[in-house]
Amino acid sequence: MIPRYSRPEAAAIWSPETRFRIWFEIEAHAADAMAVLGTIPKDAAKKIWDKGKNAKFDPARIDAIEREVKHDVIAFLTHLAEIVGPEARFVHLGMTSSDVLDTCFAVQLARAADLLIADLDRLLAALKRRAVEHKKTVCVGRSHGIHAEPTTFGLKLASAYAEFARARTRLLAARAEIASCAISGAVGTFAHVDPKVEAHVAKQMGLAVEPISTQVIPRDRHAMFFATLAVIAASAERLATEFRHLQRTEVREAEEYFAEGQKGSSAMPHKRNPVLSENVTGLARLVRAYVTPALENVALWHERDISHSSVERMIGPDATITLDFALARLAEIVDKLIVYPETMKKNLASLGGLVHSEDVLLALTKTGLAREDAYKLVQRNAMKAWAGQGDFLQLLKADKEVIQKLGESELEACFDLNHHLKHVDAIFERVFGKA
Repeated sequence: MIPRYSRPEAAAIWSPETRFRIWFEIEAHAADAMAVLGTIPKDAAKKIWDKGKNAKFDPARIDAIEREVKHDVIAFLTHLAEIVGPEARFVHLGMTSSDVLDTCFAVQLARAADLLIADLDRLLAALKRRAVEHKKTVCVGRSHGIHAEPTTFGLKLASAYAEFARARTRLLAARAEIASCAISGAVGTFAHVDPKVEAHVAKQMGLAVEPISTQVIPRDRHAMFFATLAVIAASAERLATEFRHLQRTEVREAEEYFAEGQKGSSAMPHKRNPVLSENVTGLARLVRAYVTPALENVALWHERDISHSSVERMIGPDATITLDFALARLAEIVDKLIVYPETMKKNLASLGGLVHSEDVLLALTKTGLAREDAYKLVQRNAMKAWAGQGDFLQLLKADKEVIQKLGESELEACFDLNHHLKHVDAIFERVFGKA
């Protein structure tokens, strides 16, 4: 991922220095287990740790070796041997490259998941705070982009909160599924390495033991992980799109924070654009795009091939770094969002009370009128109001067929906003629990 859309903590997980450090730890923990089993001398395992634990592995040197040997793990092991000395002959005993690569990838994805979970926690906290703040801030609800019925801005944010709470639950499950260790040797039979070595490495690296590997960890785990990231990205885009629509000049119910000195356009000094939300939208598209190659990685040949390798070297860092940046940005947007309650009221009233059409419809049916007949009465007056031929309530009062069924006071009661707010507290309790 390019630096523009990378945060340091996320990028560090995927740096060569981090990768080589994890590789070393996997090899050193495996050596410890082998020493306990008597496979290698205990002093050799100690020497490996002593020489390697504070060593600075040189990516340039490893790259130089790889250009000759054409194999990244061998290049690393050669460099490690330069650091450790003769005891390096006991490193990687009975292991295969995928033992190191797949276990390392699991560690990196788990660490990235932890960072993303923290991102979600920050976003959830911001959504909850702003939802409570605007719990009773009345605004118009829209379906198909058209005014529907009254709602509150707090309910909009509470809906997003519930969605990201589900996302967090899914991500926790995906993290657990991806955090799997395999130290099983060529084709996964443990022919040259004891399963106890795998168990020890797994425990030390904070992973679970892969029940059965075929030299590689099965890629259905990875496909589910990246699919989970994609769903989270889709949720991020949904909320970002809502903010973009609300910031349109004709709507202007909410807008992104605009800092002093900020400029929105190189040509038009008046512009205040929803650039952060647009940015989140674009980044979400990228994260979703990584799902298909992750799914296609599942079907490897026989016990393994490396068609998945080039894919994962790209989508591992890119998907996690991109989503980390997008979630952090979205949390900032929510936290600083400027809300215009008065504009919300103005927009709600802009159709002359048409948002209460269902209230009138239901009131008419309660008088004994057939629903279809009631619908026709309401709609004919609603269409006049839609065309700008009068106020909806006044049109209804002037309609003889309507007024025969509902008196003026009964009609006016249909236009009470409080009717639409009576269950807001109950919904909030469902989402956030009791205060």
